[in-house]
Amino acid sequence: MKDIDKLKQFGAYTDEGLSRCFGNTDFYLKLVDMALADPNFDKLQSSLSNEDYSAAFEAAHALKGVLGNLSLTPMYNLASDMCEQLRPRQKVDCTAQAQRLIDLKKELETL
Repeated sequence: MKDIDKLKQFGAYTDEGLSRCFGNTDFYLKLVDMALADPNFDKLQSSLSNEDYSAAFEAAHALKGVLGNLSLTPMYNLASDMCEQLRPRQKVDCTAQAQRLIDLKKELETL
């Protein structure tokens, strides 16, 4: 089971995330688990593979919001960078960043 100390070691700003959850640790950890199940991770990868940059932007933007609200900072930073690169909705190679985001998601799932 995830705990706050492991999330801090991961690089999450848990104090910020917890403050958004009124200090309720169980609720915060539940939201982290829900965020990891967000279908926008798959949507981002498939949209990039299909060169659908509008859908990829939407997925990155949604993930940016979720990850930012939970202060999952390493993942948020990647989603934010991808969001800005995809904002023009034109061809851009974000596959390495998307893969890094998925790798971080997998790492966080094992905590």
